[in-house]
Amino acid sequence: MVATLDRIDTLLDRALAHATTERVEALVLAQDLALTRFATNRIHQNVREHDATLQVRVVDHDRIGVASTNKLDEAGIRDVVERASAIAERSAPNPAAAVLPEPDGRDHDPDLGYVPGTAEASPELRARGARVVIDAGEAKGLQASGSFSTSVMTIAVANSLGVRARHRSTKAALLTVMMDGFASGAASGYAHAGSTDVADLDPEALGLEAADTGDRMRGAGELEPGEYEVILEEYAVAGLLEYLSYIGFSGLAHEEGRSFMDLGRRLMGENVSIWDDGQDPSGMPSPIDFEGVVRRRVDLIQDGVARAVVHDAATGSRAGTGSTGHGLPAPNLLGPMALNLFMAPGSTPRDELLRGVKRGVWVTRFHYINPVHPKKAILTGMTKDGTFLIEDGRLSRPILNFRFTQSIPEAFSDVRAAGSETRVLPGEFFGAARVPALHLGSFNFTGVTAAEGGE
Repeated sequence: MVATLDRIDTLLDRALAHATTERVEALVLAQDLALTRFATNRIHQNVREHDATLQVRVVDHDRIGVASTNKLDEAGIRDVVERASAIAERSAPNPAAAVLPEPDGRDHDPDLGYVPGTAEASPELRARGARVVIDAGEAKGLQASGSFSTSVMTIAVANSLGVRARHRSTKAALLTVMMDGFASGAASGYAHAGSTDVADLDPEALGLEAADTGDRMRGAGELEPGEYEVILEEYAVAGLLEYLSYIGFSGLAHEEGRSFMDLGRRLMGENVSIWDDGQDPSGMPSPIDFEGVVRRRVDLIQDGVARAVVHDAATGSRAGTGSTGHGLPAPNLLGPMALNLFMAPGSTPRDELLRGVKRGVWVTRFHYINPVHPKKAILTGMTKDGTFLIEDGRLSRPILNFRFTQSIPEAFSDVRAAGSETRVLPGEFFGAARVPALHLGSFNFTGVTAAEGGE
């Protein structure tokens, strides 16, 4: 690791000792990341990165200053505290945000989600995994690109009000895109998996999955845009949940009136439940937030009804709920964030989701997702790496990618079936989600796109 756990404790203590204000917070983020990349069926990069950052947040008479450094000697610690204090002196008062959490007496496992085998994974292990994936692509005449990473992340927080918390976790992720070229309409397949335990990843299965999809995508033709029944693979579902979290599950978004989460109102079908739980070991756990608060399970959507949003110390104070343990590092304009999402599975075996669809569209994943109307949770984006026409309960032919524009709560109001199995998928930008595949009664595709493939 970049710094031993004892060294991290010392950094926190020294930062608090140098502060001259009554309220101060010290946050240490340390990461040991190893990454193997491959492209056009060759491994082309293997890197290892060690990094540690000390961030100090000073609160002085409702004025806030934040500074960070990766110079972790005594001079660096003193300098970062002085810079944070100087920023606070020159800042406008912001009493609504000038809140640090206090200890709440709850405990957590500081090693939840830490797997020594992942922390000690060798370059040879990642290279073997990449080679297996590449072989699967070559067998189908496809070019494989992607990455295989293993990492250790440590979060440690202390503040002058008595909060002191620490957590370390591991993460392994393997992703591949396979293509038969780079021209518009080129066939492509995709597979992605993540876990705290590198041994859980199955490079052979992922390689075969991506290769099979890419091979079946050859000869894709157009389909007229419109509203179709859809089967969304877990990749597509996880992408939509990540953006629902970004635009609406935050206490700040709800407070500012820009969230679709109308609490107490039914927004989705009765068979839809979505929650956030950073202490569930079946996901990719992170039991404390970046303010040192132990994360609580938050039932966001329960049986289709909006029940709660997530909070950090500041939004929780204003809402009267207290923090739910979802704070991000300061300075933070996004507010709190749900990073450990779950969607309840259904009772339909994944392989049987197709049976009830007379004519529809199978979507492997979405990309270039963007909000159109956050208040209504209308998103737009494109299908990618495996889009097929469904006829009479089977995949009849590959089709070119669509652009969609869709209210997600509206689409989730007609979930006709959910897969009985779930997959853990790292987010594109943050966090992770454990979700099932879904059969939706309607999804609005607004046009055909000629987007090029890629990772």
